Amino acid sequence: MRFLVDQCLSPEIAVALGNAGHDVVHVRELGMQRAGDPEVLEHARRDDRVLISADTDFGTLLAKTAAARPSVVIFRRSSGRRPTAQAGLLLANLPAITEALDAGSVVVLEEARLRLRGLPIRP
Repeated sequence: MRFLVDQCLSPEIAVALGNAGHDVVHVRELGMQRAGDPEVLEHARRDDRVLISADTDFGTLLAKTAAARPSVVIFRRSSGRRPTAQAGLLLANLPAITEALDAGSVVVLEEARLRLRGLPIRP
């Protein structure tokens, strides 16, 4: 799977996902560490990557624009803050969410549960 890791998350997540065989890039590698959320979201869409973030604003942006892409994975605080724990949580749940991510979804990951919302989000 192709991922773009947002600035608010550690580059260690990108390393862990890459070590698991995924095509992953952190926004810092692209020189986008100061880019706004709309620009990061657009880059993920153009490059056909699933955006990984802890910023819930991405769900709001997708809803406002009724966009069908890109898919976004959002870590909630209850998912832990350690990059290794976050990467492990995503990798453990990836088999269950791959189809939804391929179809266009927002996935919210917490330690004890996950939530899926298909795109586009309509009011």
